[in-house]
Amino acid sequence: MTTENKSIVARALAGLVDTGDVDTLASFLSEDFIHHRSDSTTSTRTQWLAAVRAALGPTAGMRVDILHLLADGDHVVVHSRRRLPDAGPEIVVVDVLRIADRAIVEAWEVIEPAAHATANGTWWNPAV
Repeated sequence: MTTENKSIVARALAGLVDTGDVDTLASFLSEDFIHHRSDSTTSTRTQWLAAVRAALGPTAGMRVDILHLLADGDHVVVHSRRRLPDAGPEIVVVDVLRIADRAIVEAWEVIEPAAHATANGTWWNPAV
């Protein structure tokens, strides 16, 4: 199951990363897909796909490099680095995707601006 789920996510992301093909990604999402962000907001399949099209579609130009693709049971973790065109800001993203019935049914996303990584690494230390 773990290998199959990892393969589902890899196929879903392949066209998106290479060409901005959001339709292939959409074909791997369940109709009741839900996306969660670390600020406690959620979006539906339709809302999330519209946001992905705006950021990653062929005319948007965001570059995505997948650094790690890990799976355990029905969850797949994607660790990526994303850059806007023209030397725009860079972010590091961790997505946790839940797979059921050969479809992505739920996703959680954590985003950190790369420029803030050092400061965010010591958030717990009030002396810094």
